[in-house]
Amino acid sequence: MTTTRLEAFSDGVIAILITIMVLDLKMPDGATTWSAIRDSGLIAKLLTYVLSFIMLGIYWNNHHHMLHVTKEVNGRILWANLHLLFWLSLVPFATSWVGSGHNAQLPTAVYAFVFLMSGQAWDILARQIVKMRANASALPALRPHERKGLISRLLYLAGIGLAFVYPPISDACVLTVALMWLVPDRRIERQAAP
Repeated sequence: MTTTRLEAFSDGVIAILITIMVLDLKMPDGATTWSAIRDSGLIAKLLTYVLSFIMLGIYWNNHHHMLHVTKEVNGRILWANLHLLFWLSLVPFATSWVGSGHNAQLPTAVYAFVFLMSGQAWDILARQIVKMRANASALPALRPHERKGLISRLLYLAGIGLAFVYPPISDACVLTVALMWLVPDRRIERQAAP
């Protein structure tokens, strides 16, 4: 089967996740000054939202590129994609929890854990696509970045552990991973070009 339905479904899920996250941002009652907004904790929620939005955007962008060079999918790829969407669907929950936790340890650790598992699910999806050999010429571009992926997993694991020591360092670990993946894989972009 083609990738059309898989891509459309995934796009819809990610759009809904972003919408759910933004609906959690509510202006506190009576907050008419910057100091009132700062004291309400809204800035922490907004910064967490921005980071989560960027992370979901990275997944959406890279998902689009990966499926653009994939000619067909099978049941294993469909289930691997659902596995990825499951972990991404927890991003709004983790974002809300860490945003309202004001540097609380457990929410910060869960936030990093959700992204660790999302990264693992991405790796499983990419490996299933490579395994199917859907487009032999694109296989080198679809192979997971072993080094970049390993560094990402190590940063997430460090973020989980450091959340119990000093939560802002955990947030910095997640941000570092986002910065690493911000630019899509150039090899896939070359394969996807008309």
